[in-house]
Amino acid sequence: MVTMSKTLKWALWSSLMFYGAASQASALFTLQSPAFADNGMLDKKFAGNAKDNPNCTGENQSPVLIWNNPPAETKSFALIVHDPEGAKGLGVTHLVAYNISPSATGFPANALRDGKEFTGGKNSPGTDRWFGPCPPAGSGAHHYTFTLIATSQAPDLPAGLTREALLEKLKGKALAATGLIGRFGQ
Repeated sequence: MVTMSKTLKWALWSSLMFYGAASQASALFTLQSPAFADNGMLDKKFAGNAKDNPNCTGENQSPVLIWNNPPAETKSFALIVHDPEGAKGLGVTHLVAYNISPSATGFPANALRDGKEFTGGKNSPGTDRWFGPCPPAGSGAHHYTFTLIATSQAPDLPAGLTREALLEKLKGKALAATGLIGRFGQ
């Protein structure tokens, strides 16, 4: 009876250890926002605001973003927000952010708009910060893809890289990526 009890305890302990290791190994790198669900609608306050563009009807606020479980060897993150339907299918990039600290776990509200805790690249409107959605009226809900890339790149890239130039610099240095889609239309 004593041997059976010890064997049972050992088997139970081994199972728990295996389950714990397996659950840690399978933890997914995720990106979320309390402001919108994946593939959910973005609030109008996140839309761009430009006096010279009647399609920019919002407050240009940037949403809270939170991420979990990046690869342990991450040296920096990059975040790109891109609208593939923008410019009649040619695409519009709303944010190019990189040199994000490997210890970061997200961005508070308006940090992307205010240029906090990242190096700004050049987005399609020509700014180095968040520029919210401005889809033309009647074009339907566009998909704003937030892509967070964990990289082995030291956080020392120069400011002003376009989306394409950043992706070129990250070739061979991307460790993992996660994404989130927000939709917005007029």
